[in-house]
Amino acid sequence: MEKRCEFAVKLAQEAGELTLRYFNRDDLGVERKSDGSPVTLADRGAEELVRRRVAEAFPNDAILGEEFDDKEGTSGYRWIVDPIDGTKSFITGVPLYSNLIGIEKDGEPVVGVLWLPALGRGIWAARGRGAWRFGDVSEPTPARVDETVDRLEDALFLTSDAFDFDKVGRDGAYDELESKVWLTRTWGDAYGYYLVATGKAQIMVDPYFEIWDAAPLKTIMEEAGGFFGDWQGNATIRGREGVATNAKLKDAVVEILRRYPKTKEPH
Repeated sequence: MEKRCEFAVKLAQEAGELTLRYFNRDDLGVERKSDGSPVTLADRGAEELVRRRVAEAFPNDAILGEEFDDKEGTSGYRWIVDPIDGTKSFITGVPLYSNLIGIEKDGEPVVGVLWLPALGRGIWAARGRGAWRFGDVSEPTPARVDETVDRLEDALFLTSDAFDFDKVGRDGAYDELESKVWLTRTWGDAYGYYLVATGKAQIMVDPYFEIWDAAPLKTIMEEAGGFFGDWQGNATIRGREGVATNAKLKDAVVEILRRYPKTKEPH
């Protein structure tokens, strides 16, 4: 696991360098996928890079990515890749997109890397080894959630897009959380989870997303002293929804979210 973790950190940065070659360019080759979400040459190129490097270094590991077909493996390890999390931000020149790599061992998340290439900073975490900021510090520095806030009215609540709640019939959850917290902002996608894991915000919620969006987050949040899971309070990357917070706020946040089940599929 340690070798894979070190390799994943370097690989996320290498994929980030590739995406920066396209950042703020007009020739991104933007296309629409079957679900209506955008994809660019940078998304595909970064995932191809990660797949190629992993296949060379760990040929028996499985790979799951957003843009290409699954690769089966026999080692028990599976790499889960989101080549650009926050493609809409990337397309519009907002520097809050990220490269995500998660690694499972026998179905359990054990490594997570979140790299923000345009900001030059990120977090890596491995089970039992803590969560560490890197890139913007001279040497890796422990990442910790803010454990001082224990009331919703003192919390900063983040999400990727307020309209996403309405897309799945969960707008009531957004309205209730917004009415009870101190401040709400849409510094979202994986950047929002980065802010929670580093103690800058206390709550991050997504009403729907896929496993490659979530893959590194459980390891990162837990090793940073926080919680990541689904709206029922289960610590999982397979809920197709997400919430991250500290231990003191978890029950209050989940109590609200549970009242708003998904009533439609996103469009």
